[in-house]
Order: sequence, then structure tokens, then C-alpha cells
Amino acid sequence: MIQALHHRGPDGYGVLVDGPVGLAHARLSIIDLSSDGDQPMGNEDGSIQIVFNGEIFNYLELRAELLKAGHRFKSHSDTETIVHAYEEYGERFLDKLNGQFAFVLWDRPRRRVVLARDRVGIRPLYLARDGRRLLFASEIKSFVAADFPLRLNPRGLGQTFTFWSTVGEETSFEGVRALPAGHVMVIENGAERVSRYWDWQAAPKGAPAPVSYEAAATHVRELLIDSVRLQLRADVPVGAYLSGGLDSSAIVSLIKNYTDTPLRTFSVAFEDAEFDESSYQQAMVDYAGTDHTTIRCTRQDIGREFPRLVEHAETPVLRTAPVPLMLLSGLVRQSGYKVVLTGEGADEIFGGYDLFKEAKVRRFWARQPESRARAALLTRLYPYLKHSPVGNAAFAGNFYGQGLSEVNDPFYAHLPRWNTTRRLWNFLAPDVRASLQDWDPHADLRALLPDDFGNWNELGRDQYIEVQTLLSGYLLSSQGDRVAMANSIEGRFPFLDHRVIEYLNSLPARYKLRGLYEKAILRRAVHGLLPDAVLNRVKQPYRAPDSMSFFAGGKPLDYVAELLSPERVAASGYFDPQAVARLLEKCRQGRAIGFADNMAFVGILSTMLLDDKFVRSRRSGASTVPQTFPTTA
Repeated sequence: MIQALHHRGPDGYGVLVDGPVGLAHARLSIIDLSSDGDQPMGNEDGSIQIVFNGEIFNYLELRAELLKAGHRFKSHSDTETIVHAYEEYGERFLDKLNGQFAFVLWDRPRRRVVLARDRVGIRPLYLARDGRRLLFASEIKSFVAADFPLRLNPRGLGQTFTFWSTVGEETSFEGVRALPAGHVMVIENGAERVSRYWDWQAAPKGAPAPVSYEAAATHVRELLIDSVRLQLRADVPVGAYLSGGLDSSAIVSLIKNYTDTPLRTFSVAFEDAEFDESSYQQAMVDYAGTDHTTIRCTRQDIGREFPRLVEHAETPVLRTAPVPLMLLSGLVRQSGYKVVLTGEGADEIFGGYDLFKEAKVRRFWARQPESRARAALLTRLYPYLKHSPVGNAAFAGNFYGQGLSEVNDPFYAHLPRWNTTRRLWNFLAPDVRASLQDWDPHADLRALLPDDFGNWNELGRDQYIEVQTLLSGYLLSSQGDRVAMANSIEGRFPFLDHRVIEYLNSLPARYKLRGLYEKAILRRAVHGLLPDAVLNRVKQPYRAPDSMSFFAGGKPLDYVAELLSPERVAASGYFDPQAVARLLEKCRQGRAIGFADNMAFVGILSTMLLDDKFVRSRRSGASTVPQTFPTTA
């Protein structure tokens, strides 16, 4: 099982079998590079043991507190602080941890197993029941080594083909569940209980501002400085990604201005001008004076590396955007680095997405639905898109007018997008569609909403839904942990420090989204630290070429042609072969210019790759594309 995760920790292995419990760890050495930092790791007498993936950023402060309380340490590792914190504080020890983590702790005297995952789901943790065994691992591919049979989960596909990701405990495989972000599982005396120890919480509607806008911006800067300071802690060099946008540029500037860490930055650029942001990247490099390296990604690179991405992601993906980031993490590794800071999470906590602006306009428009002037406000969005959804007034009116009056629906902001994504259901095979006929994926998500959700301010509600779907299940997974760990790189996310999140959530929505000016308070907090071209830049989401990447010379790539052939599609049983054939031809001719067609193509292809890698090849020993994981450590 641990050999299957060699890529997550190529620096060494550790194994402990203790009665009914087996623990194994693949180490990526970042803090305490000596053998004292090896895992599994225990307390003074070895009665409590842990395997841990991630980092505890406040481990030095926590260590001092625990030493004062009488605990003895044998290492300088952050891992050991978790064990002693558990001894000292009991089950509330998680409140003491500032970090990104997934761990399993074995308390032998109490015959208790504790499994926990960080507050926002940066590090993965999966579970599967196999007879009397409970299997756990950072990635699902470990279960294959334990002879757990994998089959694709129709409900997991239904959620992904609606929300872009699975939600809650659901995964893409039957019988495999995720421990959700901010949750802890305790198994004791044969009983299993799962509870949430942390959640996002937005300010109520109409709540007065706790502080002035200027005071809030000052405190945001202070929090971000401290978050960056903590997340730079390592016994190896730490670099940073630089996309050219506000978020990553802010992190780089905070490193430059408030720490003594040498600046080493990395970027990805594209041959297609529509996706390329290298001019902004260079502006920030010149401004900050960083030691910088860029990797240029082509359509051919994406088509070639896509199978490897899917094998690491372990889920269907609807965009190719993770592939260039996987190539970028490879560049980081080749440059001698193991850790990078990134700007992920800023859009969620500061209200940066166009979706939030769309929802604000739609709510304003809903008060006077006959107003053309209010509807016309939508034309201010998406200036960066060649085929903008607001470019055609009639289309924009029909698209954004969906459910316009349903302003109290908790999913109001997201329904137009989800309706587009759900068009992928039209490609499902009749049997699969029939099995999902009486099931509503929205109900699964609705069950996760906090009891007081309806009292939150509107932007806060929209942000929470985005966090429960896109952030945890896609951005921090397929486009985050998985593509970084594919090359043994640890990504760190200063914007997702829980102190930053909690403070931002206490502020009024108008501090974040001022009119249609997104991330206002972040811009104010880093004012004077960035060149104006970057500071005032309109949000442009990171994107990459999609269906066009899978064709060369007017023909689909070999593995694409095989996987999407009518015979192979029919044999898989997931999709309608004729519908897939029509889509393949449309994409081949270059006529798939809309979001729906591109998402459908990438989603179908990635599902077929997932089936090929994890179901068909494990069953028959045959695979259309080469296996990429080593069979030995």
C-alpha cells in the first residue's frame, strides 16, 4: 500500500504493525531531516503512534507550550507535537493545530484510532471497509494493493458532472469515502463516530461592521504577513508560484518585504495568447527582483500528460488546467525545491470570482426583471474571454435569467453554472441515467449546509457553496495536492490559514466586493506592495486549452481514439456511444468552442481513463495507456 504512494514521499518508508493496527508512511523530508523525524512516530513510551501527511506551521510555539507542561521530545519534527498535543489536550487538540494535515493516530492504551483532516481539505484522506478491515490512505490507489476491488460510482459521476467535484464523503469509487475537510473520526470499542471540529461561518445579514474598512485592511495585512512567515518554516529551501495575478503576486511581495527568505519563483506560460499571462508574470519578476524560471506549456504537452494527471487525480476532471500545474511542479522538483507557496484560496475568502459578481447583478436585476439596464451590467464581466457568455445579449439574458426570481435558493449563484455542467448527463448511458433518475445531487449538498446558513449575508452563502464544491474537491485536490505530489512537491496556501478565513468571514460583504470591484480589501491590504498593473488587474481565472489539446493533424491522439471508440465506450457502460461519437467529431473539427462541449469532452475522456487505469486494467491486466506508477519502491 505504501509503495503505491512512493511519489508522495520518496525520501524513506516506515511501517508499524501493532496488534489490530497497521501504520505505514512514505516520507517527504521537509522539517527535521534526520532519522529522528521518521514515521510512524510515538510519544515517550511508544504507547501512542502516528502517521502524518502535511505540516503543522505553529509547531515551534506548540512545542514550547508542551515542553513547559512536562512533555519530552526526541525530535525537532512538527509530527511529534501532534502526539503530545493529543496527550495534553485530549480530543480538543485539533483546535491547537495551525496547519494542513491528514493523520491517523493509534492510542494503544485506550484501543482508540483517531483520523483527522485539516480544516479546508488541503491534504486528502480516504477510507474503505473491506470485510472486518478498515483501510485508510492518502490516495485511493493504495487500496488496490490491499486487493480492494474498485468500481466507478455513478453518484460520484453525477456529482462531478454537476458540481465539478464530489461533495462530502462521496468519491468516484463505490465503497470508498473521503473524510471531509474539518472532520475527525474516532474508532473505539468497535464504535465509529465522525464529527466536525471546524467550519466556515459568515457574518449574518445586516450585521454591523466590527471595524472600519481601513482598520480591517491593516489587520488583513498583519494576518497575511504572519501566515506567510509561518508557512515559510522548513529545513529545505522554499519557493513560490507566480501566476501574474493579484493573489500569487501578493504572496511573493509579502515574502520580499517582510521576511529574509530568498525569493525563488516559478511560472507556467502558454503558447496560446488567450491563456498566457507571462507579461504580468514578468512585470512582477522585474518589480520584486526574483530568481525566476518559467515553463512553457503547449497543447501537445497537455494531450501527452493528461493520462498521468487522471491517474494522480483519481477522479474525472472537466478541465485540462491541472496538467500545466503538474508540469510546473516537475520544474520545481528539477530545480531542487520541495516546497512552494501559492495564492490558492484568495478568490474564495475575498470574493474574487466572476460568479460572485454575477450573483450580485442577478439579485439586483431580480428586483426589476424587466430592466434592460440592470441586465446589461452583466456585459462588464469576462473581458478576457474570446467567446464570452455575455457577448450575445439574447444568450446572456436566457442564461443568467434562469431562476432569476429564486433569490432565496441557497444555490442561487451557482445554478446557471451547474445547469450547464449537468448537460454532461445527456452523454450518460441510458442505464446509468435510469439509476440516477430518482436521485438529486443538490440534496446531498443541501444536507451539508449549517443550520444558520439562511441567516448569513448573500456573498457569504455563495462563498460557502464554492468552498464545499470547487475549492476542496477540485482546486485543492486535482489542481492542488495531486499535481504537486505527483512530483513530490508540497504546496502551501497562506490565504487558507484558518485565522485569515475566520477574520474575513467576520467582515461585511461590502468590504470584499465593492460594487463589481472584487477582492477590494485584499487590494487595500497590499497597496504599495505591487506594481499598479498587477494591483488593479481585473480577475482572470487560470485556464488552459481543453479539447483542442487531444488532436493532431486533424486526428485524435491514439489513446483518445481507442478510449472514445464506439466499441470501447459501449463496453465501459458509462456513456452513450453515439452521443460520444458526435462530440468527438465536433471537437475534431474545432467546433467545440463553448464551455459545455469542452467540459463534456474532457469529462468523458477522463472518466474513460479512470476506468482504464483503476477498473479495467486491474481486472484484466490490460491498459490502453502505459502505467506510470512504479511497482517497486
